Amino acid sequence: MAVGSVVVEANKAAPPPAPQITAYVVFTCIMASSGGLMYGYDLVIAGGISIMDDFLLKFYPSVYMHKKNAQEDNYCRYNNQVFQLFSSSLYLAALISTFFASVVSKKLGRRVTLLGAAMFFIIGTVIGTAAENLAMIVTGRALLGCGIGFANQAVPVYLSEIAPPRIRGGLNILFGVYVTIGVVSGSIVNYFAAKVHPRGWRLSLGIAGIPALLLTLFTLVIVETPFSLIERGKHEQARDVLCRIRGTTEVSAEFDELIEICRRPAVQGSRGHSWESFREFFCERRHRGAMVVACMLPFFQQVAGNDAILFYGIFLFKLAGFGDQTSLYSAIIIGGCALLSCLLTMLFIDRLGRRPLLLIGCALMASVLVVLGSIFAATLRGDVRKFPLAESVTEVVLVCIFVIGFGVSIGPLAWLIPSEILPQDVRLAGQSIAVFVNMLFKFIIAQTFLSMLCAFKFGIFFFFAGWSFVIATFTILFLPETKQVPLHKMETVWQDHWFWKQIVGPPSPVPPNSPML
Repeated sequence: MAVGSVVVEANKAAPPPAPQITAYVVFTCIMASSGGLMYGYDLVIAGGISIMDDFLLKFYPSVYMHKKNAQEDNYCRYNNQVFQLFSSSLYLAALISTFFASVVSKKLGRRVTLLGAAMFFIIGTVIGTAAENLAMIVTGRALLGCGIGFANQAVPVYLSEIAPPRIRGGLNILFGVYVTIGVVSGSIVNYFAAKVHPRGWRLSLGIAGIPALLLTLFTLVIVETPFSLIERGKHEQARDVLCRIRGTTEVSAEFDELIEICRRPAVQGSRGHSWESFREFFCERRHRGAMVVACMLPFFQQVAGNDAILFYGIFLFKLAGFGDQTSLYSAIIIGGCALLSCLLTMLFIDRLGRRPLLLIGCALMASVLVVLGSIFAATLRGDVRKFPLAESVTEVVLVCIFVIGFGVSIGPLAWLIPSEILPQDVRLAGQSIAVFVNMLFKFIIAQTFLSMLCAFKFGIFFFFAGWSFVIATFTILFLPETKQVPLHKMETVWQDHWFWKQIVGPPSPVPPNSPML
């Protein structure tokens, strides 16, 4: 009898099995990540059609005249605030809509939020493609921006909640992979659409309907996240989903842990009113570390300079003396480099960790921007002269290296880290704040970059290089490592950090024998 008692006690003490990595969960994450496809496509499509003469003649004739003026300063030929609004209106709409996306995600679930994003994408594409005046083209861009606000709020949270911790980083990077595929696709479409007169710009805008329809289809196929179902009282459905994504019926321990998290006072308090979690996010002491990280990383992503290069990379190549078609071809090469960097990040993110990749990327970006700025300072002095061949080739190579550095560091990690480091009770609110900060500064960069280029000239590269040093310093001093940390233990990373343990209070209690989420 004594032996039997020992065996029973041993079985009781055995920890719950770790979640399996199943083909189903990987396939689900692949489909959900497609929300980034439209984001990447829209990121470059505006820059491509903005150098098409047919588009400029129809909507921005004054910019067309400046472009054709042989005496116009190379740095300033596209400096027009109304012209820049064409790109930046997308992000202004996104930063506003992301707050409503948070409410929809909490009340109706992540899938409904993604479906809403797809609907915005489809309607915005139709209006933009059929545009006959400036109001229609800006309205179409604004609706696309609403779609981006919804998708960028829901996709990273969905991936973090459904992925096993061992490969959470790699699966979350799928969002960045889709963004990059969208960038490459947009560059290719621009290259061929520029040859179609006079409606090539309509072709570029209209093809955006393809990723919008794909997102709609995938959203109807994927499952809701277990936590979202439990949060809305659908416990049995949540258990069934857990069994499907884990590939086993032994999910009781994880299921109980999810229910326990939902029953915590902080989570219960935020469930009463969707906007209450925003107050908790900013006001409660235990969230201060997560708040700073969720706000600073999206900000750093924008001031690193990559989006400026993607927005107006074609303009940069034109400054170097490339023709319109060569510029688009160069953009395709850059997109390929970005895709390569995302694939490398997927391979190493859960092995090396988040912090090492950030530091490697910062070193690459800062070095390239300093050299690139020096080349522009020595060769292009604001007149109509073009780069010699050697400097032109060097510029393309350097920009590609920069894109790779960005793609293995702050590019994807500004989406990954906030979605996993935020506590469950404020995750949706925190992710909305992260998207808001991202889109706010994306809007500012899109609206001011051409003016900054005109004012700073080659100094613009040194400006962005300085921010790479700031990002590296923040990473070393203030960013905790989240590699393979289960979501339910994420609050403890603040307690182990030299700085944040003095700022935040003790973590919320976790039930015993809790599994890895």
